[in-house]
Amino acid sequence: MKRSGSPSAILAVLAAISLLATMLQTLVIPFIPSFPALLNASPADASWVVTIALLTGAIVTPVSGRLGDLFGKRRALLLTLAVVIIGAVISALTSSLWLMVIGRGLQGCALGVIPLVLGIFRDELPPRRIGGAIALLTAMLGLGGAMGIPLAGLVAEHFDWHVLFWGSAGLGLLCALLTALVVPESPQRTEGRFDVVGTLGLTVGLIGLLLPIVKGGQWGWGSTRTLGLGAAAVVILLAWGWHQLRTRSPLVDLVLSARRPVLMTNLATVAVGFAIFTMLFVFPQILQAPLATGYGFGQSLVWTGLAVAPSGVLALLLTPVSARLITRYGARLAMMLGAIVIAAGYVFITLLMNSVIDFVIASGIIGAGAGISTAATSKLITDAVPVTETGSANGVNTLMRSVGSAAASAVLTVILAQVTITVGAATLPTAAGFRTTFVVAAAAAIIGLLLTALVPAPRRDPAGRHRRTDLLARPARAGTGG
Repeated sequence: MKRSGSPSAILAVLAAISLLATMLQTLVIPFIPSFPALLNASPADASWVVTIALLTGAIVTPVSGRLGDLFGKRRALLLTLAVVIIGAVISALTSSLWLMVIGRGLQGCALGVIPLVLGIFRDELPPRRIGGAIALLTAMLGLGGAMGIPLAGLVAEHFDWHVLFWGSAGLGLLCALLTALVVPESPQRTEGRFDVVGTLGLTVGLIGLLLPIVKGGQWGWGSTRTLGLGAAAVVILLAWGWHQLRTRSPLVDLVLSARRPVLMTNLATVAVGFAIFTMLFVFPQILQAPLATGYGFGQSLVWTGLAVAPSGVLALLLTPVSARLITRYGARLAMMLGAIVIAAGYVFITLLMNSVIDFVIASGIIGAGAGISTAATSKLITDAVPVTETGSANGVNTLMRSVGSAAASAVLTVILAQVTITVGAATLPTAAGFRTTFVVAAAAAIIGLLLTALVPAPRRDPAGRHRRTDLLARPARAGTGG
């Protein structure tokens, strides 16, 4: 029997799913220093609890989007939530390192819901509501990421840490039930077969590419392992690209992805993703650093999380503004504005690192820019591809954001490791090192601005409304059903 909910009910359920997806990504960050003791493992091995979720999240996004285009977005959404629930239960039941890594890897698949949610928006909501829905989704993504850190800190101070995963499993189950009851199956389908060979090639290639980026600081950037994996990844991804161009039903339509509107948007997403991740990576370190450093504030996990929470809260409050900007001025100009606001936030905190309030204000500014730019990015991709390719195209775009985050993690780690001070028994970055990361993040936002400027501006019809570029007027490749 087909379930069908009102547009508002569908929007509410999908927003809750998006909130859960990003909350799961940051939930374990406050536990990073504690995992070696909690899991009886070395710090290097314990870092896999975080690394594995980053890798699986990057891999699953184009795959889940393609599954949704082929077999139905609601069905793929339920499957993704089921995988996440299983992962959360595994993590809740274990204190073994490698079982925890498996559980966290399955939880990383939560990012796969993002392209599916965007596709359902396009299929089920009236056109006039799509811009606002995408802006709300973006706000949920920012709010979820910001909520994960203080929530984990609160649990760490008052409960057993396994409670985090039991709660995640319960929320995942609730989201799955609401999806089954409220969200209808998408009528849009892409004809063709699922590209198993392409999926395996992309998985191996991305692991080989992202793993050296994430672990290069630990392994050594010039080590045989880092360089060997990177070189192998390039070869594998080139072979994967050759396969994608030759197969009738590719996992990723590279012809479509190479067209200017999609290519420039994806490249801009990498740069902006880098800039956004810098706040989540660097701000907590400064806020938790001891007063003896001369720049730290000695804040607890909970208060640190609350200090960065304005990034998500402001993105949520500005949802109507983001929607109006996109509707009135177009997604391209809105994304450019978002990049400018992000850069302004980093300029502000580079000049002012004097109090916790400065970081609260900066996180709000950066969060506002992130909300506007991410909503505009999703709209640019959604408008630039055929309706039957919405899921897979947004999956690739989400992958680009993950690549930006992974690159930020690696680059910022290298920068902070170059300039350190010793405080007691601890070796910590200097204030100058942190300011350098802010300058780099601002530069990344400006690069995102310039790349967005290269996205073709949409034409307007006589009534003044934005029109899609002529991309959709071109015939789709055989076998994709576009």
